[in-house]
Amino acid sequence: MTTGTLTDGDIHAREAVVQELEADPRFDASAIGVTAKDDTVTLSGFVDSYAAKLAAERAAKRVRHVRAVANELQVRLRLVRADDEIAHDAAKALELRNTVPRGIQAVVRGGHVTLTGNVGWHFQREAAEKAVRYIPGVREVLNHVEVVPPASPKDVLKRITASLHRHADIDAKRINVAVTGSVATLTGRASSWNERRAIECAAADAPGISRVDNRIEVIGTAL
Repeated sequence: MTTGTLTDGDIHAREAVVQELEADPRFDASAIGVTAKDDTVTLSGFVDSYAAKLAAERAAKRVRHVRAVANELQVRLRLVRADDEIAHDAAKALELRNTVPRGIQAVVRGGHVTLTGNVGWHFQREAAEKAVRYIPGVREVLNHVEVVPPASPKDVLKRITASLHRHADIDAKRINVAVTGSVATLTGRASSWNERRAIECAAADAPGISRVDNRIEVIGTAL
């Protein structure tokens, strides 16, 4: 992408993301490259942990008008640990997290942690990932934990719809929800990335939802 192809909006978005990254103390922003095009931001470069990679992505998403983030950051560890050491720490972390049910397993290869097993709730699936993502030496977490649906799709849909209407920060009238098996598909419009995320969380917290396909478009004031 050449400078000549950039719009004023692209330039403003890039500058805003760079400033947001520089203001976050959880990673070294000087090693992160930022490009912006049509409200989509791409992060490139290096960070020293998987947690830092996720933190940089969250920082970019906080910027107004950013609709999508392509996280191409590579994890370049300061401390390379053996897989068996990481696996030991992962097993302990899963055991100590009271929101993670027994039966969740972690396999480590080259610093990449793969989680497997079954849970009854989506928050338990997320809790398993959060338990291991900050372990030193982890390069990436692949969450293959499955949510076993305890209710019919019709009942799950009712729960999600009711949750959206209860949430003060969500305009539920602009959101459409469809449930197929254990997957909730969201369409419609949100006024900000935070609202989009809140809608996704509300759907994910419904019992039996293993994945949320969030197709909600963020509509904001033009730059």
